[in-house]
Parts: sequence; structure tokens; C-alpha cells
Amino acid sequence: MDEQYRSALNRDVPPARRGEFAPLAIGALEVWPPVVLAPMAGVTNAPFRRLCKRFGAGLYVSEMITARALEVWPPVVLAPMAGVTNAPFRRLCKRFGAGLYVSEMITARALVDGNEKTLRLAGFSPEEKPRSLQLYGVDPKYVGEAVAFLVDAGRVDHIDMNFGCPVRKVTRRGGGAALPLRPRLLRNIVRAAVSRARGVPVTLKFRIGIDDAHETFLDCGRIAEQEGCAAVALHARTAAQLYDGEARWDAIARLRDAVRSIPVLGNGDIWEAEDALRMMRATGCDGVVVGRGCLGRPWLFRDLADVFDGHAPVDPPRFGEVAELMLAHARLLAAWFGEPFGVRGFRKHATWYTKGFRDSKVLRLRLCAVRDLAELEQLLAGIDRDEPFSPAAVRAPRGKSGGTQRVALPDGYLDRLDDDTPPGAEAEDPISGG
Repeated sequence: MDEQYRSALNRDVPPARRGEFAPLAIGALEVWPPVVLAPMAGVTNAPFRRLCKRFGAGLYVSEMITARALEVWPPVVLAPMAGVTNAPFRRLCKRFGAGLYVSEMITARALVDGNEKTLRLAGFSPEEKPRSLQLYGVDPKYVGEAVAFLVDAGRVDHIDMNFGCPVRKVTRRGGGAALPLRPRLLRNIVRAAVSRARGVPVTLKFRIGIDDAHETFLDCGRIAEQEGCAAVALHARTAAQLYDGEARWDAIARLRDAVRSIPVLGNGDIWEAEDALRMMRATGCDGVVVGRGCLGRPWLFRDLADVFDGHAPVDPPRFGEVAELMLAHARLLAAWFGEPFGVRGFRKHATWYTKGFRDSKVLRLRLCAVRDLAELEQLLAGIDRDEPFSPAAVRAPRGKSGGTQRVALPDGYLDRLDDDTPPGAEAEDPISGG
């Protein structure tokens, strides 16, 4: 890669050495001592298993299940993003490199109620494997039923649960990033999910806490580990930070120190492939979660595959190649959603793809008004196909950015942190974030 495309942060970062990093194992079980409690009808229920576990470690089985381990190489996960990480986008990203590509977040209650839009969001294209879905819920009853629906119907190979949404209308009802403030409720939700997953790996994603005075990430990690989650992921910002400033990678290292038996993934500020190497080397985490850095740049997954395999990444594509990607993306969206809705959904992606190119501001205004594929093709026919990618666009903010907040909570919420009463349905607003 030409040095102009490498930031000062990463100019001297070497690719991975052979054997430096291991594949990300999600769902594999390590048991010590090598002792397993035999399943016994009417006996090895949750209270009995809990009682036995007080006396020693081991594997306490409720029923015969097959643990389904996922091995992910490179150790890279696509972060769920609302209106972005649908099946067409996942398919496009996967063309550039392997990894784990997670769906948009869906809400448990809407899934259980058979909401048509939610069922559509939970869909996967036939060639997608593994099928990874992010689920959000605030009530153990609905979460358990949603997981059972997904697993029993064979719809998923992995379920990720999100407790990092910082959006005001979610936290002020006790949901999203506010929910981990109540560890008993969080534990009940996680237990409901894992107990109904029948061996399908369940992972947990969360933030540092709502603000610096209320950190919850270590409790989240320990609860996930104790209740049988297969991995945890930390977005290294508080809910008060939203997406502002720099991610605090030191918190990822603290979580890695606290959670030893399952993988820990880091999320935050992966703009270049070498950022992933720096994060893993600095924190000891087992993998990275990539969010905004791939918006308009799905080839980031190619760069990540290169550096983890010990190679320097190639230069980013010129405008002509980017335009071909834009058309491919728009056509996939049109095929999946229908042309009118698919093209409207593509408009935001157009602003990310064209960031940094000459006169792109005028082009973006026109792209944001396109109505069909023919109009998109016509607009892109007039670009300078040989124009190189702008080095300034490599770390340019994409997606959500800017500003901090005072996190809104329900009245008296901090006075009742031992309360495990689930919030109402309004706390399951279908907003993906974290």
C-alpha cells in the first residue's frame, strides 16, 4: 500500500506474524476439571445445577444439546448497524474477506409477536453461512421465546445480544445501555437466552457504562461468562460519549483481564486494517468488531484479511472501481427489497462511498435524490473513473458522529438497581446502536 494511505498512527505497524493471532472461537467449551454432571429428568434443573456449582467448577448440563462452535478467521466481526447491515450489505462485504457478518438488530417482543418487518429483518440470503443475528430484548420471557423461535426453526447459527444502545428514548425507559445498571435483570435476560439456545452460541455486546461515574462493563462481562455466553464484545465508549472522541481501548484490556474463559472482542475506532492489529496487541483481546469504518469502504475487510495473513494491504480502489461497487450494492438492495425501497435505502451509502472525491458534494446532492437504478447508472457514468481514492477519506468520520450527551434515565432509576422488574415494551424501540 502506498504510504499516503497509512496514517501516522499506523505507518510503522507491521502485519501479523505467523501464529501471532488465533482464529476466533465462538461457542467452543473448555471444562476444568474434566467433570460433567449427567442430565437427569426432574433432577438437573437450574436450582440443582446452581447448588452443585457452588462446590466446584465443571460442566452442568440441563439436557443433551450439541454445542455448535464457530471458528472465525480473520478474527473480525461486522457490527450490526440499523438500516445498514442487511443481507445485501453483508453479502457485499463478504466478497472482500471472511469474518462474521452480523445482521441488523431485531427486537425480541416484535419477533415473538410475528411483526412482518421484524421477520424480514431476520432474513438471510440462501448462501449466508454462518447466519449471525443480533437480538435485543428487556424481558426474559420474550427473549427466551424469541431465542427458541430462532433456534428451533433452524434460522440462526449465532445470536448476539445488544445492551449498548445510547439513544435517549431507549435509555430513558430503562433499556439499551441503561439496562446493565440492573445486574439482576441483565442476568435473568442472559440466562433466558442461553437456556433456550440449545447449543447455538450466544454473545453479548455492551458499552463501558452510561457515563464515567457508572461503569457496568466488568459486571456485564462476568455475568455473560457465568451464564454461559460464548463471547463478549465491548464498544469502548460510554453511552454519554455516543460516538464522540476516541474509544478507550484500556477498558478492553481491563475486560480481558476480568473475563478469562471466553473470548473478548474490542470495538471502537477501527478505521484502517492496522488499527485492528494495534488494538489486539495493546489489549490482548481475541478479535475486533468493525462498525463505521467500513461504511462506503467494504474493501476494509480485504485489508483486514491481508494484515492478519501477514501481508500489506493494497491501495484503495479508484473512483471507477468504487462506482462499480456502488452499482453492485444498489442492485443487491433492489433485488432484496424491491427497486423503489432499495434505491432509497442506498442513498445514505452513496454519501459514504463518494467521501473525499473531487466535487463529490455536488454529486452527493444528486445521488441523494435518485429514484431508480437507471438514474444511478446515468449519474455515475459521468465521473472521472481514474481519480484515486483520497488519503484524507481513510479516517474521515462516517455514520453517527459528533457530540456527547447526558444519558436520560427513568425517574428514580439509580435508587433501585437491585430491581429485576423488566421495563415495558416501549424500552424495546427498534433502534440499533452501541
